[in-house]
Amino acid sequence: MTFDNRVFVSPMCQYSAVDGFPSDWHLVHLGTRAIGTGAVIAEATAIRPDGRITPGCTGIWKDEHIAPWARIAAYIKSQGAVAGIQLAHAGRKASTDVPWRGGGALTEGSWQTVAPSPLPFNATDPTPHELSTDDIAALLDAYVAATRRAKAAGFELIEIHAAHGYLLNSFLSPLTNHRTDRYADGRIALFEVIAAVRSEWSGPLFLRVSASDWVEGGWTINDTVALARELPAHGIHLLDCSSGGNSPLQQIPLGPGYQVAFAERVRRETGLPTGAVGMISSPEQADTIIRTGQADAVFLARELLRNPLWALHAANALRATPRTPNQYLRAF
Repeated sequence: MTFDNRVFVSPMCQYSAVDGFPSDWHLVHLGTRAIGTGAVIAEATAIRPDGRITPGCTGIWKDEHIAPWARIAAYIKSQGAVAGIQLAHAGRKASTDVPWRGGGALTEGSWQTVAPSPLPFNATDPTPHELSTDDIAALLDAYVAATRRAKAAGFELIEIHAAHGYLLNSFLSPLTNHRTDRYADGRIALFEVIAAVRSEWSGPLFLRVSASDWVEGGWTINDTVALARELPAHGIHLLDCSSGGNSPLQQIPLGPGYQVAFAERVRRETGLPTGAVGMISSPEQADTIIRTGQADAVFLARELLRNPLWALHAANALRATPRTPNQYLRAF
């Protein structure tokens, strides 16, 4: 697959779906950001109802979800961008309210959360159900079915979400995986999910991870590098390097490009293509990341919320030729 450029729209939860169905909001939100960018990856999309972060999260757990996603994927592609979707399960961080209502554990309309070990995210949160091996097998089936639906909807790229304290991240981290069976090695669960997706998918496959828990005794960049060395054999084409989200004790040194070093180190030490994400805002900053070989793509989120046409402005600033819709030519 050829991407028009290295500016990728990072998955951004909108908390605006009903029963998992994306709406006109998602069409406009994602469709607008397809203008000038290389790829658009739709938000964390639950493979099962219990995998939603909030009741407002999108889903792809039933065939009825295919049609509205197909409309969105088709529009993204019509603008020259690659249409992607992020498949996710929120694990122990599911069943919460939307952020603008506080984001805490639901008191009404809640559902049972699941995790590799029965450890709540916050001490006051409900205890998640510890997944049995049969439960994990059912989850793998759900990933297979979700992948089949993503393909039917016309998506061209899939990203598996294994970051930010959600289910697959909690399998990887020693902070949240206290199992004694074969899944004590959380990579096994991850590799099984990748294989499940690959059983229905031959196209580009990305993986998003939290490269560090930012907590003493947690998952580290050294663990990420070791994992990255194994990923090509499992069919992963690019590692999207985010961080944090797995513990309320995290200490993150926020600042411009604060996660770029993770992408750079993985790329340098393993040869696996990487994506950099996190407080990337100026065209010059993004261009430097690519030109100096720190990452193969920049994933933008908040900056594209502030300025949906960032890619067109960036192309002008860098004296490149933007992919501008005819309707907008007089402005660029």
